[in-house]
Amino acid sequence: MGLFDKIKNVFSKNTQEVEKYEVGLEKTRKEFISKLGNLSKKYKFLDDDYFEELENILIMADIGVNTVVNFVDKLKQRVNNEKISDVNYMKDIIIDELFIMYVGNNIIDSKINFSDTNPTVILVIGVNGVGKTTTIAKLANNLKNSGKKVLLVAGDTFRAGAVEQLDLWASRIGVDILSSNSKDPSSVVFDGVKKAKDENYDVVLIDTAGRLQNKTNLMQELAKINKVIKTHIPSAPHETLLVIDATTGQNGISQAKSFKEITDISGIVLTKLDGTAKGGIVLAIKEEVGIPVKFVGLGEKVDDLEKFDIEKYIYGLFKDL
Repeated sequence: MGLFDKIKNVFSKNTQEVEKYEVGLEKTRKEFISKLGNLSKKYKFLDDDYFEELENILIMADIGVNTVVNFVDKLKQRVNNEKISDVNYMKDIIIDELFIMYVGNNIIDSKINFSDTNPTVILVIGVNGVGKTTTIAKLANNLKNSGKKVLLVAGDTFRAGAVEQLDLWASRIGVDILSSNSKDPSSVVFDGVKKAKDENYDVVLIDTAGRLQNKTNLMQELAKINKVIKTHIPSAPHETLLVIDATTGQNGISQAKSFKEITDISGIVLTKLDGTAKGGIVLAIKEEVGIPVKFVGLGEKVDDLEKFDIEKYIYGLFKDL
């Protein structure tokens, strides 16, 4: 039994556990799987034309050109080493190798790195328009539902309406928020972390401005925010999550690379994965940027932010194969 058969066997018996991935990846699955299926019907032999068309299919799924070229080279090597000739069998090999590519030799942990002592500080970064504020609200809702005392800090003092939007979310989901009339984000963050520490909050979620046009200014701002956080809690922030819009495809990869140059990132939150037919970006981010995806947005509801699970992702992507 192949790797995917084992995954399929587990989740087919408990479809509720994987339902959001199944529904959320429907657009990618329909586009991707139909082309893979046609590939095995079109070719009788694993020749250069087969692998060239496979490359195009993977690139169209937004896995990324460099990642795809390396991936197909590995496939060819495995085909030669194992003397594989059955075109239909290649579907299983492709799934196995995609899984291996994501996991590598690492233990992939999508869990939040909670501090041993309160509060756990989570800094949320990303450009405007990726769903950063909504993601913070969804994450806060998840944490609140798991019994955590949560504080939001409105550190985006740049975008018009950002503070009001976060305040509205805080009221809607029933968590506390610290905001200020100050235009200095570091000042707001200083007060927010102090409040969280003094009043024994479990988690503090910090919103930040989404500017990326001027990397120098953003780098200086994030460095200042990090320094301010450490004045209260030397080990913080415990997580720095970068929010990326999955529908932007390779532009999202570029954003991840740019932010990685500016600050340390512990995980990616991939929003709007249900709104794209190019869900392969999950694999591209890990391969090209080296940062694990920790959460994925699989719908518009407040409870549609899911911890990323590579096995559920693989199942949702290939279940019709």
